Amino acid sequence: MSRAGDWASAPIGDWLALILAPRVGPRTFARLVEGFGSPSAVLAAGEARLDQLGLKPETIAALRQPDRALIDAILTWAEHPDAHLITLADPRYPPRLAEIADPPPVLYARGDADLLSEPQIAIVGTRNPTPGGGEITASFARWLAGQGLIVTSGLAVGIDGAAHAAALETGHSIAVLGTGPDRVYPAVHRDLARRLVERGVMVSELPPGQGPLASSFPRRNRLISGLSLGVLVTEAALKSGSLITARMALEQGREVFAIPGSIRNPLSRGCHALIREGAKLVEEPEEILAELAPQLRAELAAADRSAPGARRAAAPPPELPPEQARLLQSLGHDPVNLDELTERTGLAVEQISSMLLLMELEGHVSCLPGGRYIRAP
Repeated sequence: MSRAGDWASAPIGDWLALILAPRVGPRTFARLVEGFGSPSAVLAAGEARLDQLGLKPETIAALRQPDRALIDAILTWAEHPDAHLITLADPRYPPRLAEIADPPPVLYARGDADLLSEPQIAIVGTRNPTPGGGEITASFARWLAGQGLIVTSGLAVGIDGAAHAAALETGHSIAVLGTGPDRVYPAVHRDLARRLVERGVMVSELPPGQGPLASSFPRRNRLISGLSLGVLVTEAALKSGSLITARMALEQGREVFAIPGSIRNPLSRGCHALIREGAKLVEEPEEILAELAPQLRAELAAADRSAPGARRAAAPPPELPPEQARLLQSLGHDPVNLDELTERTGLAVEQISSMLLLMELEGHVSCLPGGRYIRAP
């Protein structure tokens, strides 16, 4: 959907009136707004014109007489300090999500909404993980969040909950809900939801008051993948929502990672199927960061272009951990490539790549054409 035109300045109440009408999903919303120019123009259209577009009578009736009580209730909810209504016209709308085929016209969020636009890795899997699967999930989530990636998942029990909880120990996490933003499902995650609002964000395309419906969770999965640079599946059966999320990620052009397991573990079969279909087999979290490095560098460059001088004005970079300090020393003062650094340090290429990316983000090194690196001036 183009962001040009009068629709971008339409009142938020008109956005809600349109998206809350029965049978108006993201694609119908986009078709109507593109045809009329704005949500307000759709609401002002005559019944005959709306009927010509193939809208059902109940949809037309709702557009002619929106549920103002419901709209007012949502607007009242949005007045809470941690609540946010974000439309496609809002600069806070996450750019990666706006790229998918059917982005939600309105997002309802609680917490730090700015995190929605930060680089994210989705971690998903079974609701009934093995003890080993839960430990591996927590280990990956804890490390990746500690490196600055936002860990995104769906707040379900099992792998989702383990990923959220571990990520909050070292960084931030995003929960994509299959209910309204004011509901916690499952209820066992009430305390986790509270921590997510404090140190992350919970987001939904469903309005406040909407309870759990079976049809809502597959829709939620496309948002988990759409928000993220990539999706990691740690344990999953052959027929599971996690595999749906992973395949949606492939359709959206996202990276997909899978952790292999025992051939005797039925919860490894989903991961093995994804690997056969082209997902990247990973054994260490550093491999994910190294794979995402080109995208992260592109985002860093874009941020530099949009805010010239911002990095120069930032606080001095923190002291390097011992391994990164040793790698920086190995760089010397002339450009070197990964093979040379491997020979000098004895470290694996994947480990060097992930450390170089972190050091680049912190301003210690610069990446030159041809995959060579040099100390930053």
